[in-house]
Amino acid sequence: MALPTAAIERVSELGIDDFSFRRGRKFGTILVDLQSRNIIDLLPDRKAETAKAWMKAHPEIVLVSRDRGGDYASAAASGAPQAIQCADRFHLLKNLGEALEGVLAQYLAAHRTHLTEEIRATPLETAHGIQPPKLSPKAAQQSQAKREERLAQYQHVAALRKLGFSQTAIADQVGVAHSTVSRWLSSGVFPEQKPRPRKMELDSHLSYLRERWEAGCHNIAQLYRELVARGYTHSYWSVYEQLVRFFPEGRKNPHIPDQLARPPVLARQAVFLFLRRPSKELSPEEQETLAQLRSLHPEVNQAYELVQQFVHMLRTRTGEQLDDWLENVRASQIREFQGFVLSIERDKAAVVAGLTLPQNNGLVEGNVNKLKLIKRMMYGRAEFPLLRQRVLHALQLKAYYTH
Repeated sequence: MALPTAAIERVSELGIDDFSFRRGRKFGTILVDLQSRNIIDLLPDRKAETAKAWMKAHPEIVLVSRDRGGDYASAAASGAPQAIQCADRFHLLKNLGEALEGVLAQYLAAHRTHLTEEIRATPLETAHGIQPPKLSPKAAQQSQAKREERLAQYQHVAALRKLGFSQTAIADQVGVAHSTVSRWLSSGVFPEQKPRPRKMELDSHLSYLRERWEAGCHNIAQLYRELVARGYTHSYWSVYEQLVRFFPEGRKNPHIPDQLARPPVLARQAVFLFLRRPSKELSPEEQETLAQLRSLHPEVNQAYELVQQFVHMLRTRTGEQLDDWLENVRASQIREFQGFVLSIERDKAAVVAGLTLPQNNGLVEGNVNKLKLIKRMMYGRAEFPLLRQRVLHALQLKAYYTH
Protein backbone atom coordinates (compact mmCIF):
# COMPACT_ATOMS: atom_id res chain seq x y z
CA MET A 1 0.00 0.00 0.00
CA ALA A 2 1.37 3.44 -0.92
CA LEU A 3 2.31 5.70 1.96
CA PRO A 4 0.07 8.77 2.25
CA THR A 5 1.67 12.13 1.57
CA ALA A 6 0.06 15.31 2.88
CA ALA A 7 -0.39 18.29 0.62
CA ILE A 8 2.37 20.85 0.73
CA GLU A 9 1.42 23.73 3.01
CA ARG A 10 2.04 27.39 2.29
CA VAL A 11 5.70 28.39 2.38
CA SER A 12 6.89 31.98 2.60
CA GLU A 13 10.64 31.46 3.05
CA LEU A 14 12.10 28.81 0.77
CA GLY A 15 15.57 27.27 0.86
CA ILE A 16 16.71 25.46 -2.28
CA ASP A 17 19.79 23.41 -3.08
CA ASP A 18 20.86 20.36 -5.04
CA PHE A 19 21.79 16.86 -3.85
CA SER A 20 23.29 13.93 -5.69
CA PHE A 21 21.68 10.62 -6.57
CA ARG A 22 25.05 9.52 -7.93
CA ARG A 23 27.99 11.68 -7.02
CA GLY A 24 29.02 13.90 -9.91
CA ARG A 25 26.53 12.31 -12.31
CA LYS A 26 22.89 12.74 -11.38
CA PHE A 27 21.35 15.41 -9.19
CA GLY A 28 18.02 16.33 -7.67
CA THR A 29 16.70 19.39 -5.83
CA ILE A 30 15.75 19.70 -2.18
CA LEU A 31 13.24 22.32 -1.00
CA VAL A 32 13.12 23.40 2.65
CA ASP A 33 10.75 25.63 4.56
CA LEU A 34 13.13 27.94 6.41
CA GLN A 35 10.52 28.78 9.04
CA SER A 36 9.46 25.23 9.95
CA ARG A 37 13.01 23.98 9.19
CA ASN A 38 11.60 20.92 7.39
CA ILE A 39 11.97 19.43 3.92
CA ILE A 40 8.78 20.16 2.03
CA ASP A 41 9.53 18.58 -1.35
CA LEU A 42 12.10 16.94 -3.61
CA LEU A 43 12.47 17.50 -7.34
CA PRO A 44 13.88 14.85 -9.72
CA ASP A 45 16.56 17.14 -11.22
CA ARG A 46 18.17 20.53 -10.75
CA LYS A 47 17.01 22.15 -13.97
CA ALA A 48 15.80 25.74 -13.83
CA GLU A 49 12.51 24.86 -15.55
CA THR A 50 11.62 22.24 -12.93
CA ALA A 51 12.28 24.57 -10.01
CA LYS A 52 10.52 27.43 -11.80
CA ALA A 53 7.34 25.37 -12.23
CA TRP A 54 7.32 24.44 -8.55
CA MET A 55 7.77 28.06 -7.43
CA LYS A 56 5.03 29.27 -9.77
CA ALA A 57 2.63 26.95 -7.96
CA HIS A 58 3.48 28.75 -4.71
CA PRO A 59 2.93 32.47 -5.20
CA GLU A 60 3.06 32.99 -1.42
CA ILE A 61 6.88 32.72 -1.46
CA VAL A 62 8.48 35.98 -0.30
CA LEU A 63 12.12 34.87 0.04
CA VAL A 64 14.32 32.31 -1.71
CA SER A 65 17.65 31.35 -0.16
CA ARG A 66 19.96 29.69 -2.68
CA ASP A 67 23.54 29.06 -3.64
CA ARG A 68 25.24 31.22 -6.26
CA GLY A 69 24.51 28.88 -9.18
CA GLY A 70 22.73 30.37 -12.17
CA ASP A 71 19.97 27.74 -12.51
CA TYR A 72 18.27 28.43 -9.18
CA ALA A 73 18.72 32.19 -9.61
CA SER A 74 17.00 31.97 -12.99
CA ALA A 75 14.25 29.76 -11.56
CA ALA A 76 13.56 32.20 -8.71
CA ALA A 77 13.58 35.23 -11.02
CA SER A 78 10.96 33.76 -13.34
CA GLY A 79 9.09 31.44 -10.98
CA ALA A 80 8.88 33.74 -7.96
CA PRO A 81 9.57 37.29 -9.19
CA GLN A 82 7.88 38.71 -6.10
CA ALA A 83 10.42 37.05 -3.78
CA ILE A 84 13.67 38.39 -2.41
CA GLN A 85 16.61 36.24 -3.48
CA CYS A 86 19.19 35.65 -0.77
CA ALA A 87 22.68 34.41 -1.75
CA ASP A 88 24.12 31.88 0.67
CA ARG A 89 26.88 33.30 2.87
CA PHE A 90 28.97 30.11 2.87
CA HIS A 91 29.20 30.16 -0.93
CA LEU A 92 30.11 33.86 -0.88
CA LEU A 93 32.98 33.11 1.49
CA LYS A 94 33.98 30.11 -0.60
CA ASN A 95 34.11 32.21 -3.79
CA LEU A 96 36.18 34.88 -2.03
CA GLY A 97 38.53 32.20 -0.71
CA GLU A 98 39.10 30.86 -4.22
CA ALA A 99 40.04 34.34 -5.45
CA LEU A 100 42.31 34.82 -2.43
CA GLU A 101 44.02 31.49 -3.05
CA GLY A 102 45.01 32.73 -6.50
CA VAL A 103 46.66 35.81 -4.97
CA LEU A 104 48.51 33.84 -2.32
CA ALA A 105 49.62 31.08 -4.68
CA GLN A 106 51.30 33.67 -6.89
CA TYR A 107 53.33 35.30 -4.14
CA LEU A 108 54.09 32.08 -2.27
CA ALA A 109 55.50 30.65 -5.50
CA ALA A 110 57.70 33.74 -5.88
CA HIS A 111 58.79 33.36 -2.25
CA ARG A 112 59.75 29.71 -2.80
CA THR A 113 61.79 30.68 -5.84
CA HIS A 114 63.59 33.35 -3.82
CA LEU A 115 64.12 30.85 -0.99
CA THR A 116 65.72 28.34 -3.34
CA GLU A 117 68.03 31.01 -4.78
CA GLU A 118 69.09 32.09 -1.29
CA ILE A 119 69.80 28.51 -0.25
CA ARG A 120 71.84 27.80 -3.37
CA ALA A 121 73.81 30.96 -2.76
CA THR A 122 74.72 29.73 0.75
CA PRO A 123 78.25 28.27 0.64
CA LEU A 124 78.58 24.62 1.61
CA GLU A 125 80.97 23.78 4.41
CA THR A 126 82.33 20.56 5.81
CA ALA A 127 80.42 19.01 8.66
CA HIS A 128 83.27 19.16 11.23
CA GLY A 129 81.96 20.50 14.48
CA ILE A 130 78.27 20.01 13.71
CA GLN A 131 76.50 18.95 16.86
CA PRO A 132 74.13 15.98 16.87
CA PRO A 133 70.49 16.83 16.29
CA LYS A 134 68.28 17.44 19.29
CA LEU A 135 67.13 14.19 20.84
CA SER A 136 63.51 13.10 20.73
CA PRO A 137 61.71 12.91 24.12
CA LYS A 138 62.06 9.11 24.14
CA ALA A 139 65.76 9.23 23.26
CA ALA A 140 66.35 11.94 25.88
CA GLN A 141 64.66 9.76 28.49
CA GLN A 142 66.86 6.80 27.56
CA SER A 143 69.96 8.98 27.70
CA GLN A 144 69.03 10.23 31.17
CA ALA A 145 68.46 6.66 32.38
CA LYS A 146 71.93 5.64 31.17
CA ARG A 147 73.49 8.64 32.89
CA GLU A 148 71.83 7.73 36.18
CA GLU A 149 73.12 4.16 35.83
CA ARG A 150 76.67 5.38 35.20
CA LEU A 151 76.40 7.82 38.13
CA ALA A 152 75.32 4.98 40.46
CA GLN A 153 78.29 2.89 39.26
CA TYR A 154 80.68 5.82 39.83
CA GLN A 155 79.37 6.38 43.35
CA HIS A 156 79.74 2.62 44.04
CA VAL A 157 83.34 2.72 42.78
CA ALA A 158 84.16 5.73 45.00
CA ALA A 159 82.57 4.09 48.06
CA LEU A 160 84.49 0.83 47.59
CA ARG A 161 87.74 2.74 47.14
CA LYS A 162 87.21 4.48 50.49
CA LEU A 163 86.81 1.05 52.06
CA GLY A 164 90.25 0.10 50.75
CA PHE A 165 89.33 -2.16 47.85
CA SER A 166 91.83 -2.50 44.99
CA GLN A 167 90.94 -1.31 41.50
CA THR A 168 90.78 -4.91 40.27
CA ALA A 169 88.41 -5.93 43.05
CA ILE A 170 86.27 -2.84 42.44
CA ALA A 171 86.06 -3.60 38.71
CA ASP A 172 84.97 -7.19 39.43
CA GLN A 173 82.36 -6.18 41.98
CA VAL A 174 80.87 -3.22 40.09
CA GLY A 175 81.01 -4.92 36.69
CA VAL A 176 83.01 -2.33 34.74
CA ALA A 177 86.41 -2.43 33.07
CA HIS A 178 89.57 -1.92 35.11
CA SER A 179 90.51 1.03 32.87
CA THR A 180 87.16 2.65 33.61
CA VAL A 181 87.71 2.34 37.36
CA SER A 182 91.20 3.80 36.98
CA ARG A 183 89.92 6.72 34.90
CA TRP A 184 87.07 7.50 37.30
CA LEU A 185 89.27 7.43 40.35
CA SER A 186 91.97 9.61 38.77
CA SER A 187 89.46 12.24 37.63
CA GLY A 188 88.05 12.75 41.13
CA VAL A 189 84.63 13.82 39.79
CA PHE A 190 81.89 12.10 37.86
CA PRO A 191 82.82 12.39 34.16
CA GLU A 192 79.85 13.68 32.20
CA GLN A 193 79.64 12.34 28.66
CA LYS A 194 79.62 15.07 26.05
CA PRO A 195 78.30 14.59 22.52
CA ARG A 196 81.18 14.35 20.10
CA PRO A 197 81.34 16.50 16.98
CA ARG A 198 80.63 14.17 14.10
CA LYS A 199 82.96 13.71 11.18
CA MET A 200 80.94 12.93 8.07
CA GLU A 201 82.16 10.28 5.65
CA LEU A 202 81.51 12.73 2.80
CA ASP A 203 83.94 15.38 4.06
CA SER A 204 86.63 14.37 1.61
CA HIS A 205 84.14 14.44 -1.28
CA LEU A 206 82.37 17.75 -0.56
CA SER A 207 84.40 19.84 -2.97
CA TYR A 208 83.59 17.39 -5.79
CA LEU A 209 79.92 17.29 -4.83
CA ARG A 210 79.74 21.10 -4.70
CA GLU A 211 81.23 21.26 -8.18
CA ARG A 212 78.79 18.68 -9.58
CA TRP A 213 75.80 20.29 -7.85
CA GLU A 214 76.61 23.74 -9.22
CA ALA A 215 77.02 22.13 -12.64
CA GLY A 216 73.35 21.10 -12.44
CA CYS A 217 73.50 17.49 -11.24
CA HIS A 218 70.90 17.26 -8.43
CA ASN A 219 70.21 13.52 -8.75
CA ILE A 220 71.46 11.84 -5.58
CA ALA A 221 71.50 8.38 -7.20
CA GLN A 222 73.75 9.67 -9.97
CA LEU A 223 76.02 11.42 -7.49
CA TYR A 224 76.25 8.20 -5.47
CA ARG A 225 77.36 6.24 -8.55
CA GLU A 226 80.05 8.82 -9.21
CA LEU A 227 81.24 8.64 -5.61
CA VAL A 228 81.49 4.84 -5.80
CA ALA A 229 83.64 5.26 -8.91
CA ARG A 230 85.85 7.58 -6.86
CA GLY A 231 86.29 4.93 -4.15
CA TYR A 232 83.40 5.69 -1.79
CA THR A 233 82.52 2.48 0.10
CA HIS A 234 79.40 3.35 2.09
CA SER A 235 75.77 2.66 1.14
CA TYR A 236 73.45 4.80 -0.98
CA TRP A 237 71.33 5.67 2.06
CA SER A 238 74.36 6.94 3.95
CA VAL A 239 74.98 9.29 1.02
CA TYR A 240 71.34 10.32 0.92
CA GLU A 241 71.11 11.00 4.66
CA GLN A 242 74.22 13.15 4.58
CA LEU A 243 73.53 14.99 1.35
CA VAL A 244 70.16 16.24 2.58
CA ARG A 245 72.01 18.12 5.31
CA PHE A 246 73.90 20.22 2.79
CA PHE A 247 71.83 20.83 -0.30
CA PRO A 248 68.67 22.89 -0.96
CA GLU A 249 66.33 19.93 -1.32
CA GLY A 250 67.57 18.50 1.96
CA ARG A 251 65.63 18.34 5.19
CA LYS A 252 68.27 20.27 7.13
CA ASN A 253 71.18 22.50 6.29
CA PRO A 254 72.88 23.60 9.52
CA HIS A 255 74.47 26.59 7.78
CA ILE A 256 71.16 28.16 6.66
CA PRO A 257 69.47 30.66 9.00
CA ASP A 258 66.28 29.35 10.61
CA GLN A 259 64.10 32.11 9.19
CA LEU A 260 65.35 31.28 5.69
CA ALA A 261 65.01 27.51 6.01
CA ARG A 262 61.45 27.62 7.31
CA PRO A 263 59.16 26.49 4.45
CA PRO A 264 56.18 28.73 3.66
CA VAL A 265 52.67 27.41 4.24
CA LEU A 266 50.54 26.21 1.35
CA ALA A 267 48.19 28.71 -0.29
CA ARG A 268 45.12 26.82 0.94
CA GLN A 269 46.37 26.90 4.53
CA ALA A 270 47.06 30.61 4.18
CA VAL A 271 43.49 31.19 2.95
CA PHE A 272 42.19 29.60 6.13
CA LEU A 273 44.21 32.03 8.25
CA PHE A 274 43.07 35.04 6.22
CA LEU A 275 39.39 34.13 6.49
CA ARG A 276 39.42 33.34 10.18
CA ARG A 277 38.81 35.62 13.14
CA PRO A 278 40.74 38.89 13.59
CA SER A 279 44.45 38.30 14.15
CA LYS A 280 44.24 39.21 17.85
CA GLU A 281 42.08 36.10 18.40
CA LEU A 282 44.59 33.74 16.78
CA SER A 283 47.17 31.68 18.66
CA PRO A 284 50.74 33.11 18.89
CA GLU A 285 51.94 30.61 16.26
CA GLU A 286 49.11 31.54 13.90
CA GLN A 287 49.78 35.24 14.42
CA GLU A 288 53.45 34.71 13.54
CA THR A 289 52.55 32.79 10.37
CA LEU A 290 50.00 35.43 9.40
CA ALA A 291 52.53 38.21 9.89
CA GLN A 292 55.02 36.38 7.64
CA LEU A 293 52.38 35.97 4.96
CA ARG A 294 51.35 39.62 5.07
CA SER A 295 54.99 40.66 4.70
CA LEU A 296 55.41 38.71 1.44
CA HIS A 297 54.21 41.66 -0.65
CA PRO A 298 52.15 44.85 -0.17
CA GLU A 299 49.44 43.36 -2.38
CA VAL A 300 49.12 40.34 -0.05
CA ASN A 301 48.72 42.66 2.93
CA GLN A 302 46.11 44.65 1.00
CA ALA A 303 44.27 41.43 0.14
CA TYR A 304 44.21 40.53 3.84
CA GLU A 305 42.66 43.88 4.76
CA LEU A 306 39.98 43.54 2.06
CA VAL A 307 39.17 39.97 3.07
CA GLN A 308 38.82 40.93 6.73
CA GLN A 309 36.49 43.79 5.77
CA PHE A 310 34.28 41.38 3.82
CA VAL A 311 34.29 38.79 6.62
CA HIS A 312 33.33 41.48 9.14
CA MET A 313 30.52 42.63 6.86
CA LEU A 314 29.27 39.06 6.56
CA ARG A 315 29.37 38.33 10.28
CA THR A 316 27.78 41.59 11.37
CA ARG A 317 25.09 41.56 8.62
CA THR A 318 26.10 44.99 7.34
CA GLY A 319 25.41 44.44 3.66
CA GLU A 320 24.86 48.17 3.16
CA GLN A 321 28.67 48.51 3.17
CA LEU A 322 29.05 46.33 0.07
CA ASP A 323 29.25 49.22 -2.41
CA ASP A 324 32.13 50.81 -0.51
CA TRP A 325 33.90 47.47 -0.32
CA LEU A 326 33.52 46.90 -4.07
CA GLU A 327 35.04 50.32 -4.74
CA ASN A 328 37.99 49.50 -2.48
CA VAL A 329 38.58 46.25 -4.36
CA ARG A 330 38.46 47.98 -7.74
CA ALA A 331 40.92 50.60 -6.51
CA SER A 332 43.28 47.86 -5.27
CA GLN A 333 43.64 46.46 -8.80
CA ILE A 334 44.25 42.98 -7.36
CA ARG A 335 43.60 40.99 -10.52
CA GLU A 336 42.20 37.86 -8.89
CA PHE A 337 39.65 39.89 -6.90
CA GLN A 338 38.26 41.65 -9.95
CA GLY A 339 36.56 38.46 -11.14
CA PHE A 340 34.91 38.10 -7.73
CA VAL A 341 33.66 41.70 -8.01
CA LEU A 342 32.14 40.99 -11.43
CA SER A 343 30.34 37.90 -10.10
CA ILE A 344 28.89 39.98 -7.27
CA GLU A 345 27.73 42.69 -9.65
CA ARG A 346 25.80 40.09 -11.67
CA ASP A 347 24.01 38.92 -8.52
CA LYS A 348 24.23 42.05 -6.41
CA ALA A 349 20.73 42.22 -4.95
CA ALA A 350 20.94 38.62 -3.73
CA VAL A 351 24.41 39.21 -2.31
CA VAL A 352 23.28 42.29 -0.39
CA ALA A 353 20.35 40.27 0.99
CA GLY A 354 22.72 37.44 1.98
CA LEU A 355 24.99 39.90 3.80
CA THR A 356 22.04 41.56 5.56
CA LEU A 357 19.26 39.05 6.29
CA PRO A 358 19.52 36.20 8.83
CA GLN A 359 18.32 33.51 6.39
CA ASN A 360 20.92 31.32 4.70
CA ASN A 361 21.33 27.86 3.22
CA GLY A 362 23.01 26.29 6.23
CA LEU A 363 19.65 24.89 7.26
CA VAL A 364 19.19 23.41 3.79
CA GLU A 365 22.61 21.76 3.91
CA GLY A 366 21.66 20.15 7.22
CA ASN A 367 18.54 18.67 5.66
CA VAL A 368 20.62 17.35 2.76
CA ASN A 369 22.46 15.24 5.34
CA LYS A 370 19.14 13.84 6.59
CA LEU A 371 18.20 13.08 3.01
CA LYS A 372 21.47 11.21 2.46
CA LEU A 373 20.77 9.03 5.49
CA ILE A 374 17.35 8.00 4.16
CA LYS A 375 18.83 7.46 0.69
CA ARG A 376 21.52 5.12 2.07
CA MET A 377 18.89 3.09 3.92
CA MET A 378 17.42 2.27 0.51
CA TYR A 379 20.76 0.84 -0.72
CA GLY A 380 20.27 2.50 -4.11
CA ARG A 381 17.58 -0.03 -5.10
CA ALA A 382 14.66 2.36 -5.63
CA GLU A 383 14.09 5.34 -7.90
CA PHE A 384 13.17 8.93 -7.15
CA PRO A 385 9.40 8.47 -6.46
CA LEU A 386 10.05 6.13 -3.52
CA LEU A 387 12.85 8.32 -2.17
CA ARG A 388 10.57 11.35 -2.20
CA GLN A 389 7.78 9.35 -0.55
CA ARG A 390 10.04 8.11 2.24
CA VAL A 391 11.55 11.53 2.94
CA LEU A 392 8.22 13.30 3.13
CA HIS A 393 6.55 10.50 5.08
CA ALA A 394 9.38 10.45 7.65
CA LEU A 395 8.88 14.16 8.22
CA GLN A 396 5.13 13.71 8.58
CA LEU A 397 5.71 11.08 11.25
CA LYS A 398 8.10 13.44 13.04
CA ALA A 399 5.51 16.23 12.94
CA TYR A 400 2.81 13.82 14.20
CA TYR A 401 4.80 12.64 17.22
CA THR A 402 6.11 16.10 18.17
CA HIS A 403 2.69 17.74 18.31
